[in-house]
Amino acid sequence: MAWAAPYKVVLGSFAFLIFWTLATFPAVRCLPVGRTAGALLGGTLMVVFQVLSPNQAFAAVDLPILGLLFGTMVISVYLERADLFKYLKMVLSWRCRGAKDLLVRVSVFSALASALFTNDTICVIFTEFVLNLCKQHNLPPEPFLLALASSANIGSATTPIGNPQNLVIAIESKIQFGKFLIGVLPAMIAGIVFNILFLLAMYWRQLSQGLAAADAPPPLPAPADATSDPSSAMELGAIKSIQVISPHNHHSPRRSPLSYERLHSGPLSAAAVGEYPTAAAAPPSPIAEEDDKPTPLYSSRVYSPVHPIAEKQHQLYSPRLRRKAWMAAVYGVTAGFLAALLSGLNLTWSALTAAVALMVLDFSDAGPSLDRVSYSLLVFFSGMFITVDGFNSTGAPGQFWNAVEPHTRIDSAKGVAILSLVILILSNVASNVPTVLLLGTRVAASAAAIHGASVTRSWLYLAWVSTVAGNFTLIGSAANLIVCEQARQAKPNSYNLTFWAHLKFGIPSTLIVTALGLPLIQG
Repeated sequence: MAWAAPYKVVLGSFAFLIFWTLATFPAVRCLPVGRTAGALLGGTLMVVFQVLSPNQAFAAVDLPILGLLFGTMVISVYLERADLFKYLKMVLSWRCRGAKDLLVRVSVFSALASALFTNDTICVIFTEFVLNLCKQHNLPPEPFLLALASSANIGSATTPIGNPQNLVIAIESKIQFGKFLIGVLPAMIAGIVFNILFLLAMYWRQLSQGLAAADAPPPLPAPADATSDPSSAMELGAIKSIQVISPHNHHSPRRSPLSYERLHSGPLSAAAVGEYPTAAAAPPSPIAEEDDKPTPLYSSRVYSPVHPIAEKQHQLYSPRLRRKAWMAAVYGVTAGFLAALLSGLNLTWSALTAAVALMVLDFSDAGPSLDRVSYSLLVFFSGMFITVDGFNSTGAPGQFWNAVEPHTRIDSAKGVAILSLVILILSNVASNVPTVLLLGTRVAASAAAIHGASVTRSWLYLAWVSTVAGNFTLIGSAANLIVCEQARQAKPNSYNLTFWAHLKFGIPSTLIVTALGLPLIQG
């Protein structure tokens, strides 16, 4: 692409620099407006500086990507309401065999869940849970937070819905969900295995020190009214067991046959409860008093097929049944959504259809659920699309690519290595999504010009490297920043994951995981 007019090159590069600065350092002192406002500012400057016309700016906003992102966020909200993530947390901590076992579980779970629910979602939901586990078992939080963030990035590379840059690649390349999954899955498995081994090797001593504490069951809290006298403790247990079957505790689901009989014969006597005046002096149940009244002839209660107690229980259990049915519907719609993706249907409309179906099946106002969608992320993407398109129109990215393109041909190992290095650097300098927007079509066009080269594989190379590159530094991906901020703000188990603590792990892990995965990518 030829250079644009000099004033467009200068002003367009300036607008892009402002966007990049605020996207990378959202709390910069001279302009602490955040990432979303920074993206809008960059897009607005592209129009104000006449790098793009207003119509070109509107055309730059990619609606299919925004629709797919919105749909997956709505689905994640309803899955959280349906307790899916609560069950996943229970599975994660079930029969844990120590610190190293827990680290492996966190890594594998984070990778698999991120492939289906996006890496940012998993990091938002499970950061505080991981901190609580570390606090409960006296474990160092740092290796587990690194495992959560890095595994989420690696695992999210497997599917088109795993992260935002993969959404862009899936829409622009039109690669089907199943083909995308099969192409990157071997690389993801190798990357996760090495990442786990590397974390275990780095933190082996700290994890070994916390192993005994992790294996020890938590102590049972003593009752507030317990005394040091064994006899008084026995009396306390006896009274509690009597209160379970007392008439005024008719809401308890664990009634013995004795309590059911006493409900029909009036209040329990002192002899029936073992001469404990506490239970015997209890006021009679209203239901028991009603049962003691004489029943008039031809009363509806004589011929009623449902006992009042059973009717009250039915009223209590029916909301539970309705909720279980609703949860089953949510899981069914989500399974249908994944099946639609695997069958090759349109990604955006599959996500939107599933999101609308969940709203309808909820039979209530969808406003509270829609309020939990991250609209600031959608606005950020809209501004970023305009900014990147304006920077493309200056000709600077095209000239850069013309300089490196002869050395990045994917028909040789050297070309793949240089291409990966370019993507790795740009992903950490300009962020991964802008890198995909800047290089995506150019990498594909270069592969198409090579006889025997696979265009699909070039797109998957871009997806793999740009995603794993997020582990290079703490600011390399949004998932890292989410884990860092969530951990810092968590109360009372806050933890500060520093830039340098992440860097000493991120540089070797990213380079080796990227190199391991590239030969395994199929396409």
